[in-house]
Amino acid sequence: MVNRERIRDELLRLLHIDSESKHESKLAAYVRRELERIPGRAGGLRVEEDSAGRAFGGDCGNLIARLEGTVQGPALLFNAHLDTVAPGKGVKPRIEEGAISADGSTVLGADNKAGVAALLEGLRIAAEQKLPHPPLEFVFTVAEEIGLLGAKQLDTSRLQARLGFVFDGSGRVGGVVVAAPAQDAVRAAIMGRAAHAGVEPEKGVSAIQIAARAIASMRLGRIDEETTANIGAIHGGSAMNIVPDRVELVGEARSRNEEKLKAQTTHMREEFHKAASELGGEARIDVERLYDAYTVGKDEPVMQILSAAMQRIGVKPEHRVTGGGSDSNIFNARGIRTVVVSVGYEAVHTPGESISLAQLEKAALLAAALMSQGAS
Repeated sequence: MVNRERIRDELLRLLHIDSESKHESKLAAYVRRELERIPGRAGGLRVEEDSAGRAFGGDCGNLIARLEGTVQGPALLFNAHLDTVAPGKGVKPRIEEGAISADGSTVLGADNKAGVAALLEGLRIAAEQKLPHPPLEFVFTVAEEIGLLGAKQLDTSRLQARLGFVFDGSGRVGGVVVAAPAQDAVRAAIMGRAAHAGVEPEKGVSAIQIAARAIASMRLGRIDEETTANIGAIHGGSAMNIVPDRVELVGEARSRNEEKLKAQTTHMREEFHKAASELGGEARIDVERLYDAYTVGKDEPVMQILSAAMQRIGVKPEHRVTGGGSDSNIFNARGIRTVVVSVGYEAVHTPGESISLAQLEKAALLAAALMSQGAS
């Protein structure tokens, strides 16, 4: 059984520790202490921190914890991330009608501290009830919210597990993300020619006008059921009386279909070049693959383990596809078959974010059930 007061208080403590991306060291230190306090018949958890943060200016690395199995069975991986989106400093959580929310000035940070809390409680349940379990590995990543940076730096060759569960899904417990898209970042630098906007505008070429024409011609938003595209930021110009000679844009395209993704990024690139050519400027475009798509079949071993664990705790699986990325994209690309399971939080990345305590407790029960489900 879940210790309701313990998991509630645990989550509240986690929420009070600031951990915006690249600034997770205090939270990592807390989680490490808690992991090392959890007893185990196989000698307890061995915890280490890698050097992932050095690669992108973070203040700590990923936490990796291992627990030897008490019985035979395939090693299982469990993952949650330590960072939150901004604004995530000085969170003031409150409990109302069985749910935790923030005061509206920040996000709550249940994404993904609820996942962390669920895994810690699941481990405590497994220890207290002396549940048999195969070898278990836990990875608490950093900088997930800004491009899965911690997972990308993780040396997954050091992990034994080839099946895993990412506790980082929104919605009611029972949700399972079985397919997620690949994402390409599209970065454009548009060059025009500067001139005085009032005296001799004819001698200038507006980089902003080029960018505007290109964007207006692009297919953006929801392209089809598998594909989306967006221009998310634009920076350029120096003064209202100068024809701008440079603009930089950042956009993205995502799809669960590789050919559709290639077609969309090619389309975006071509529209930038076309507008620049028509107006006498130049466009330099860079497309970077941020992560690959994955689809996990319902009959795969990881899904069989998950389905059996959900059945044990009375939860009906709900298979979902998503337009977002997670650490699961990285694990799957490296041969570790993982799915994202819902933890119970709602309205993530907004000041209205909240989590039901009943759902949090159910997520912890699922974690404990999964830890012992792989035993044979």
